[in-house]
Amino acid sequence: MVKVIAVLGSKNSGKTATIEALIKELTSRGYKVAAVKHIPEKGFTIDTAGKDTWRFAEAGAETILAVSEQEIAIIRKMNTSKLTIREIVQNCENNASIILVEGFRSLVGHDEQIPKIVAVKSKPEATFALEAYTPVIALTGKLPSRNFIEVGTPYFNIEKDAGKLADLVEKHLGRR
Repeated sequence: MVKVIAVLGSKNSGKTATIEALIKELTSRGYKVAAVKHIPEKGFTIDTAGKDTWRFAEAGAETILAVSEQEIAIIRKMNTSKLTIREIVQNCENNASIILVEGFRSLVGHDEQIPKIVAVKSKPEATFALEAYTPVIALTGKLPSRNFIEVGTPYFNIEKDAGKLADLVEKHLGRR
């Protein structure tokens, strides 16, 4: 099974910046990285009303593939509320050596099989995260690392320490 690493955190904590930095670092090291993003907004659709793919779905198609010169998008119309994280990530396992998951706190928060990186905006957030999730392999954010020395879990300023965070991820992949 492909290794999954979850990135959790509150709104505007730096989750996306963390994943973006890890993708750049890991792909530069030869990894094929897949990213999965949880979108919690009710009624959200990736499709655009009125476009052909939307019309196919409205007509009853459960799976729609949109293929351009540069990419393939797969839209599956289904109830996702009961899916496990493993069922979700199976959609991108074939082409990836690592899958980075943003969000899905309720699915991955207590899953011992999935290492977590938690983006935080403050020391109290860090303390909460370390109590709420397991296992947490690192904390990230945009604050200076010195603010988190006594927390006990490695903290990486994502703007300066992305390479070091990628080293830690590689270690958890068993490649360092």
